[in-house]
Amino acid sequence: MSHKNETLSLFLAVVITIGLIFGGLWFFMERWAQLSGTVTKPSETGNTSNPINQFVNKCNVANLPEGTFNYGGSTTWAPIRKEADSVLQNLCPRFVLRYSQPPSGEPGSGTGIRMLIDNQLAFSQSSRSVKAEENTEAKQKGFSLKEIPVAIDGIAIAVNRNLNIPGLTVAQLKNIYTGKITNWQEVGGPNLPITVYSRSKEAGGTAEFFVENVLNKENFGANVSYIDTTTEAVRKVAASPGGIYYASAPEVVPQCTIKSIPLGRISGQFVPPYQEPFIPPSECPTKRNKLNSQAFRSGDYAITRNLFVIVKQNGQTDQQAGEAYANWLLTPQGQEMIEKAGFVRLK
Repeated sequence: MSHKNETLSLFLAVVITIGLIFGGLWFFMERWAQLSGTVTKPSETGNTSNPINQFVNKCNVANLPEGTFNYGGSTTWAPIRKEADSVLQNLCPRFVLRYSQPPSGEPGSGTGIRMLIDNQLAFSQSSRSVKAEENTEAKQKGFSLKEIPVAIDGIAIAVNRNLNIPGLTVAQLKNIYTGKITNWQEVGGPNLPITVYSRSKEAGGTAEFFVENVLNKENFGANVSYIDTTTEAVRKVAASPGGIYYASAPEVVPQCTIKSIPLGRISGQFVPPYQEPFIPPSECPTKRNKLNSQAFRSGDYAITRNLFVIVKQNGQTDQQAGEAYANWLLTPQGQEMIEKAGFVRLK
């Protein structure tokens, strides 16, 4: 009899132990699901029929849809994609951003807008405004394009670190790139031929902006050598005593192997793209030059522009995704990420 009692007791102990183990596992799984947001809780209003609203409340970004959204465009935006987009993805994991390369050609503002018109992107990132002909083409496909400014950028001029020149006016810069000025001596520098570098006009928004706003729509001169990337251009300017190149300020100002120079609208009134005092290349990378954000924001610096999110106005989730993304970048947190990426906050 005692043997049967011992067997029954052992059996009950095993059953109870297994029950406790499974009960504990169930509790922890339920708790984990609540913490990770996979379990939908009824709202205080009792509305549980809209999962998008509950998702928005969780990640605190207004009107943000769920799903995977293709986006792309300007190479100038690369630091923002690195700094800001990863933060948004962590905040709102059900809003998935997938960067898409163009099917042909180099990535850039123009190719991004092209892909947007062709319905290959939900929204695009641009370092220039939408052209009238691009909007006309979009309207032929049943929607219009809206540009939402989210950041300020400056165009900085890179020269060889050993070049001794106080600065350039915008007019002098134009004459260099149209082939009218070919020696640094003509603009107050040494007797040294100017070696001119640029990305092609078709390559991206920065070159297009430069042609439109600095060259006043004139063509590049025959003296211009074309390169594919800013990284390649920086190497060439560093190796060319008379080299010159232009690019987005965050890509130029902190560099160690070249230096950026002041610009002015009139001679003798030059404003640097960097915060003074200038940190010479010999002290880099221990110290690096920082953007002259105040001059960019005030417009004292001669060449500035906005960075835009380009949105399809089609009344669909693509428009909702683009507008919500842009609006998040305009929040205090988004603007902080813009600044961390090296650009000037709009707000």
